Amino acid sequence: MMRENTIREGAVDSGTVRDPGGPWAVAVIVTLHLVGWGLLLAAVIPSGITYDSTGPAALAVGVSAYALGLRHAFDADHIAAIDNTTRRFVDRGKPASTVGLWFSLGHSSVVFLLCLALVVGLGALGRAVTDNDSSLHEVTGVWGPLVSSVFLLVIAAVNLRSLGSSDSAPGGLVWPVVRRFERAVDRPTRMYAVGFAFGFGFDTATEIGLLALAGSATLGAVPWWAVLTLPALFAAGMSLLDTVQGAVMRRAYSFSPGGPGTSLMSYRALMTGVSAAVASFIAIVQLSSLANEQWGWAGPFAWLGGADLERLGFAMTGFLLAVWAAVSVVSRRRAMS
Repeated sequence: MMRENTIREGAVDSGTVRDPGGPWAVAVIVTLHLVGWGLLLAAVIPSGITYDSTGPAALAVGVSAYALGLRHAFDADHIAAIDNTTRRFVDRGKPASTVGLWFSLGHSSVVFLLCLALVVGLGALGRAVTDNDSSLHEVTGVWGPLVSSVFLLVIAAVNLRSLGSSDSAPGGLVWPVVRRFERAVDRPTRMYAVGFAFGFGFDTATEIGLLALAGSATLGAVPWWAVLTLPALFAAGMSLLDTVQGAVMRRAYSFSPGGPGTSLMSYRALMTGVSAAVASFIAIVQLSSLANEQWGWAGPFAWLGGADLERLGFAMTGFLLAVWAAVSVVSRRRAMS
């Protein structure tokens, strides 16, 4: 038990974990930006292509697609999934800087495939995506919240358990399932599948907005490559902020406070407790909203389901970074005194 705790405490020291994913992540993000903006500025605009004859210019549409990607990166369930997975990898001494990138690539793949379907002429898909009453929305309206909520609850439970016991400690009937989950998502590349699964719940305004732009473009007989510029810009924006989010939180979780009177375990417990609690709250809100909208459950489900999650992602990130900064400042002052 003591040996296990020693290993875990050592794992959160950023100097003991070699994480070579940084340069690779930068290369991928730069490539996405070059493809998206390069096609838009060097091919679409000079060709005089407009995505919608009655709408804004091509540059405005491209900026809108990029902005939708930036905004989508701050969805509360995205941030909670990336943050808690990063925390678990750091705790295990595994590379974690590309967690956000792989998640965003998986999520963006769904959007790209949907836009590709619109390009090849599946107009019915575009109408189903933009129609809130379609059967497609009924299915994805259940799938999206259910998948993200289960993932958030499991990853929160894994992180909370890591604070108080070793991996070999008994944990009841539920823990064999949790252990299978840990083996399934045991490296950053596995987050691609998680992001892909999250993406099939495309019921957010950002994704629907992008698909509406792509659908309007296809109706205007825009070349296929010009339409696919939009999901490329969307992916560039989302991958940028999701990757930054994961990399920054890796640094925060890897930080080891020093100096007299500072406690590594207290710092880890606070950071882990907050992120796990927020992930659990997001899951509960999503499940409550699902129960209220799909099955008419009222009372506390209606109240919880109506909670505003739009700002929670920003608030969660800001709070954790503030704790990291405060502990860092206090630790340095104590070490110097």
